[in-house]
Amino acid sequence: MFPRQSEAAAAAVAALGVRAGTVRLPPTVHGLGDHAFVPQLIALARRTGVSAMIGDGGNRWSAVHRDDAARVFQLGLTRGPEAGPFHAVAEAGVAFREIAAAIGRQLGVRVVELSPDAAAAHFGPLAMFVGWDLAVDSTRTRAALGWAPREVGLLEDLANPAYFAA
Repeated sequence: MFPRQSEAAAAAVAALGVRAGTVRLPPTVHGLGDHAFVPQLIALARRTGVSAMIGDGGNRWSAVHRDDAARVFQLGLTRGPEAGPFHAVAEAGVAFREIAAAIGRQLGVRVVELSPDAAAAHFGPLAMFVGWDLAVDSTRTRAALGWAPREVGLLEDLANPAYFAA
């Protein structure tokens, strides 16, 4: 799906004797101060007055709290980056309908299902990402690093009104 240029670069410098590895992050790295996909969805819902999803919103996004992701980077560096790439994923797949519903609740806006054509117009460049099913497993990372997520999940984070501070 995406070129793994960082992984190729890490392998190249590792071949030169440098200790290097990679961590793959899910599309949703959340926590207060987040400026990525979810805040863009929140801003769009504020602007349009609806929290939208494509079809029934059954597609899934994997997620991790930024503090849990930081621990994967730290453990990867200290326990052997060459065992990567590591998947910093706390939640393998949160249904997009749940994300849209959480945004709708916090903003007091309707949650709507959109056709793919209507979604392209509504979401603009984000439409491609919104419709993807991006569930990712981190079983190997958890075993290799002894890592277990400790922070709140995405939906619990979205229940915090502070996440929606304008």
